[in-house]
Amino acid sequence: MEVQPQAQHSKSAEARDARRANWAILKNLAWQLIAAGALLFGCGFVYWWIEPQAATLADGLWLAFVTASTVGFGDVVPSTSASRLFSVVVVLLGFAVLSLVTAAIAAALVGTQERRIEREILRDMHQQLRRLHEELAGLRNELRRPRDNLP
Repeated sequence: MEVQPQAQHSKSAEARDARRANWAILKNLAWQLIAAGALLFGCGFVYWWIEPQAATLADGLWLAFVTASTVGFGDVVPSTSASRLFSVVVVLLGFAVLSLVTAAIAAALVGTQERRIEREILRDMHQQLRRLHEELAGLRNELRRPRDNLP
């Protein structure tokens, strides 16, 4: 069966739409990662400001990272009431950010799968419509032929 020009156009449109959707998902994920990095930097700055054991900004960033990721290596720990209370906030923010990034990745994977399934359904529908069109054309031709057995 020969590929129709319209079918080729729809395939290129589908590919273009898929690329746009993937780009939108990646852009969303990139913004989320940038926001997570900025949030982590802000938390590191606050730790550097309120925690005496975080002598440098790098120590504050490290404490923010190990607290947000809930790893807690123990080399730098919150020692004041303010930094301990702030650690609760950082842990909750870490959970939220991890959940958002994971959800964005899952949405990308599910969206790709859904588009593939939609393309398969549309392809099947077009094939069925094409067969119905051919059958209808055959029936019309059959009706137009002169009948030998007419009274």
